[in-house]
Amino acid sequence: MAAQLGREPLVPFTVVARCGPGHPLVIRNHPVDAKGNPFPTLYWLTCPETIRAVARLESEGWIKRLEAEAEVDPDLRTGLRRAHEEYAAERGALVAGSEQRGGVGGAARGVKCLHAHYAYYVGGGPDPIGKWVADRLKESDQLHYEKPSRRLGTIDLGTNSIRLLVARFTHGEADLQDLARDMVITRIGQGVDQTHRLAPAALRRTLDVLERYCRRARALDVERIHLAATSAVRDAANRDDLANEVQRLTGEPMEVLSGEEEAERSFVGATHGLAEAADVPGPYLVLDIGGGSTEFVLGQDGPALARSTNMGSVRLTERFVHTDPPSYEELDALEAEITDILAGVEDHVAVHDARTLVAVAGTATTMQAIAMGLPEYDPEQLHRTRLSRLDADRVFRLLADMTVEERREIPVMAPGREDVIPAGAAILTSVMHRWGFTEALVSETDILDGLAYAMVEGAPGSVG
Repeated sequence: MAAQLGREPLVPFTVVARCGPGHPLVIRNHPVDAKGNPFPTLYWLTCPETIRAVARLESEGWIKRLEAEAEVDPDLRTGLRRAHEEYAAERGALVAGSEQRGGVGGAARGVKCLHAHYAYYVGGGPDPIGKWVADRLKESDQLHYEKPSRRLGTIDLGTNSIRLLVARFTHGEADLQDLARDMVITRIGQGVDQTHRLAPAALRRTLDVLERYCRRARALDVERIHLAATSAVRDAANRDDLANEVQRLTGEPMEVLSGEEEAERSFVGATHGLAEAADVPGPYLVLDIGGGSTEFVLGQDGPALARSTNMGSVRLTERFVHTDPPSYEELDALEAEITDILAGVEDHVAVHDARTLVAVAGTATTMQAIAMGLPEYDPEQLHRTRLSRLDADRVFRLLADMTVEERREIPVMAPGREDVIPAGAAILTSVMHRWGFTEALVSETDILDGLAYAMVEGAPGSVG
């Protein structure tokens, strides 16, 4: 970012989307800088080549021409107003009061600058001006990428979170290249363990994010968007309500993965390229702690044995944790349930054959981020680092002793994870102690990447 901007960034940011060559295309800035001053541009276009291409449109007078068109076109005017309102609301959700700074690029109405509108559109915003810019760039072929490639969007709908990956696949290359990766905790599985139904509010939260994800994926020129759902949706009797909306938004039928298919995809994503690392011996036991289920899959060159269990951070929290912080009695009951389930896993998976435990998903990565003392969540610093059992125990005790509000203040804690992470941490530490693992390899790649590889290569064979 410093190279693109010609200076150090002034506020914390996340990369929302990348160009074909791999460098940042659009970033999302924090609304307030370190001194407390407002920063009006939430979504910022940073790719120099794209900046020049958009500037050419501005030099042709398109800001005034689009302003004039919005005056006479009620649909464009309404869409532009919505873009400003949602942009301001998103900024306000990050820092209370900052919505007063206006909409796209700090404007309250009209067309601000084409760069700002395009950046918001690429970020998934409902911006008709940004879409117009994207269409013009595509028509004029002003942007070129080095190699022919395919762009695909995949979405993992879990019990606690919904995640997006837009990836670029180049023929003859084994690895995917991230163009966008995102995660939002919407907890579609709220209450499903008891009711076996998706709650209307949880469904609405999830669909709002899904709509934004689909806009972002299409702004990045994907040829397909595929959504796969896991534990909560498997258990929900009214999942057709979701399936109809998924079909409408993505253009493809929703895939509901079985527990074994979920384990298989997690293994592929977590271990892709791992065999080339000399210091990570196989066989691998991949542990995927989700909100509604936890998967265990053993293999080396591919998944061999797998087991999916109805044990996840949300499910166990709803069943066993009713005080804040959890009482000793609740933690004892929680750990007893985990112990019983792990005993059943041993009947199906030869867990003691594994030489490396690979832990994926938000519980493990967040625990490692806390153990490392990161000031903010950074996937690149976390990926394929080792979490010792001593550190896992320490972080579990810390989390279990804190209130939900105290956990929420941890810098690396994703909003929506703070109430369920003690249950997830109990699963991880129980696995390490019961099966003798002194450390876990923490992986940022997981089922989401496995789903993407399956879209290109075809799903691998079923496991036992």
